[in-house]
Amino acid sequence: MFLIYIIHLIICYQLLVAFPTNFGRYDLFGNKNDDGNTRFFIIGDWGGIPFLPYKTPSEVAVANAMGKLGKKLNTSFQLALGDNFYYDGVQSINDPRFEHTFERVFSASSLQTPWYVLAGNHDHRGNVSAQIEYGKISKRWTFPDYFYTFSLWQSDKQKKLVDFVMLDTVILCGGGDLFDWEHTPLKGPENNFLAEVYWQWVEEQFRQSTAPYLIVSGHFPVYSVAEHGPTKCLVDRLRPLLHQYRATAYLCGHDHNLQHLADDLDGTHMNYFVVGAADIAENNHNHADDVPVDSLKYYWGGEVLLGGFGLIEVNNTQMTFSFIEHTERTLYQTIMKPRL
Repeated sequence: MFLIYIIHLIICYQLLVAFPTNFGRYDLFGNKNDDGNTRFFIIGDWGGIPFLPYKTPSEVAVANAMGKLGKKLNTSFQLALGDNFYYDGVQSINDPRFEHTFERVFSASSLQTPWYVLAGNHDHRGNVSAQIEYGKISKRWTFPDYFYTFSLWQSDKQKKLVDFVMLDTVILCGGGDLFDWEHTPLKGPENNFLAEVYWQWVEEQFRQSTAPYLIVSGHFPVYSVAEHGPTKCLVDRLRPLLHQYRATAYLCGHDHNLQHLADDLDGTHMNYFVVGAADIAENNHNHADDVPVDSLKYYWGGEVLLGGFGLIEVNNTQMTFSFIEHTERTLYQTIMKPRL
């Protein structure tokens, strides 16, 4: 029985390694700007509401700010970090939520660039495969699979600048059922075998990364001081890999605020950004004692606020991460250096 399990694991691992790496066709070359920077937005937990008008004032305000700022800065693409459609995802590729919560809200010309999407726990309450299929009929919705990779190349098209690894943290850790996540967070993934196969795939993508910057994105936080707090599964399994392979940053949503946390392990430094305030902004510090001492560098959230998002500007010498509120005002900035 044990031998059968090992053979099954090897076969599935080989299939997964072979298939997702074909997503190189989604690689891109950033818009060329006079200052040498390529710029892109990060947005999380942006998915409107499941009844008319299918959008919220906060989502609309964030979309407007992104549209205006994207035009000024000549941004190249967006990362969408899950909970794309509240509260139960979509049901099919023809679900009207694609039109009402996404297409009509993020309609600015500057946002007609690729959207690299991953799934959140609310998306898993619906049909995530329908979101994946939507990429076949949308010119900008890029969601080839639950896990995938892509790279940003330098303008001379000779060398990669950033490697991106997009994760489905529900498959890795569980939590697709909201009740189970809130009340039994240590329950684990629905399919332990599949999760383990994907963990092996994740490490392989980290090992293969050769770009000066490596950005890893998922929905659940590794660390967060807010309502949901740290995700033990990710602290135990993902955090050591991020440090081992010297990732530049981990981006996530899930908690509805903006946070920057930083942590050191075995002589390496890691940045964790929570970017989950595009639809709801909450002021919550329930898990302030559950993150490493002095790891929280910035926090923004509050019930009367109309939302915020992230912006990354990157070149050969540095990567600048900014939190932006709906007025286009920069709230916070930090700089990261190449890892290689």
